[in-house]
Formats: sequence, structure tokens, C-alpha cells
Amino acid sequence: MQNTNVQIEKTEILSDNWYTLKKVTFSIQKKDGSFQQQSREAYDRGNGAAILLYDKSTGNVILTRQFRLPSFLNGNETGMMIEVCAGLLDNDNPEDCIKRETEEETGYKVSHVEKIFEAYMSPGAVTEILHFFIGEYSKEMKISDGGGLDDEGEDIEVLEFSFEEALQMIETGAIKDAKTIILLHYLRLKNIL
Repeated sequence: MQNTNVQIEKTEILSDNWYTLKKVTFSIQKKDGSFQQQSREAYDRGNGAAILLYDKSTGNVILTRQFRLPSFLNGNETGMMIEVCAGLLDNDNPEDCIKRETEEETGYKVSHVEKIFEAYMSPGAVTEILHFFIGEYSKEMKISDGGGLDDEGEDIEVLEFSFEEALQMIETGAIKDAKTIILLHYLRLKNIL
């Protein structure tokens, strides 16, 4: 159901080089009944999916490390981020997307994944909804080195940590990625590992 208290007045495309940055002018009805005009920018990069792979037999998890320019620009000296496997839907459904991304990035071919929830990660500026998954892996599922796709500029390192070590990395600041922190704490909360 559309919010009748919001009226879009004008939308301008500021950039469509990589994804789409729009400036939207709108009126919103306040609690007192009056309308206030506002202008905001919204970045639309599509929706995505993320997965935390875990192995119950070893108590390990699979994470990745790759360069992230925005983190570099905001004080991350190396620009390298330790994260769960993730990617944009690219017109796939979330489950098919995350299975594809898992194989491309980590080299593991998983057949069963469990969607646990979806969330807006930065709703003040980005339109993306992220679909969160967990999935079991085993050494037998490893079919390639992973690392991502060269034509997408990916150069991804595949990492395997004990679950406890990964949780410690949140506390030490070695892991600062929100989706990764959320999924690691989900496993802890549900006593999965």
C-alpha cells in the first residue's frame, strides 16, 4: 500500500555511471497535518543477497577478503574488508543468486541454503534490500578456488576461520562489515555452531 502522506514532486538522475544516483524532491505530511518539502539523494544499486557458510563438523565458517573503495576512502588504510559471501541479484531470485555467488566467490557448490530474513542496510541513502542466508558447507563441496569473476574486477581471497575466531575478530575490529557481523551473531543467537 502506497503511503498517501508522501508526494513525489520531482526526480532527477544525478549519475548513472555505475548504478543510479537520484535526487528526489518530495512533500511529506508531518504529525500536525502540514506538509514539508524535502530533497534527498538515493543510490539504487539493486537488491542483493549474503550468506554465511558454516561447517558443523569442524565449527568453521567461510569468509572472504577483498578491497572495498568506500571503506578505503573513509579511513580503512588498506581498503581490505573481511566479509561473508554476497552479491547483487542481477534479475535472479535471491536463492539462485546466492548459490551462484557462493560458487563464484568461494568455490563451494552448495545445494541447500536457508533464507533467514531480509533487511535494508542503509535506508537513509541506499535503496537496496539484502536477503540474508545461512548454509552448510563441507570440503566435498569445494569445486574450484573461487575468487570471483575477473570481468567484474573481483579479486577475492577465500578464508576459513573457526566460529569463535570470527566472533573475536568482531571485537578486535578485524571484521567491520555489518552483514557479516549480523550473520555471525545470528549463528550464535540460534546456537547453530
